[in-house]
Amino acid sequence: MAITKEKKAELVKAFGKNDKDTGATEVQIAILTEEINDLTEHLKVHKHDFHSKRGLLQKVGKRRSLLDYLKKTNVVSYREVIQKLNIRK
Repeated sequence: MAITKEKKAELVKAFGKNDKDTGATEVQIAILTEEINDLTEHLKVHKHDFHSKRGLLQKVGKRRSLLDYLKKTNVVSYREVIQKLNIRK
């Protein structure tokens, strides 16, 4: 269920300012989006996995908060991130 180190490093490289920039808002949003996509696929198969469903809802809420923060501080970066990650507004 968890994303691999290689996938995480790839996301950090794509969205961060450098290879070690894991704390950037854009990177956090990208990692959460990948985890959300994985959990969504898991829940399509395991409909009664309520613990994972709760974790999914927490991740969605965290991503929403980060997106709101990014929109407030840097609109250009916000638009780029939602376009690259294919997230609805």
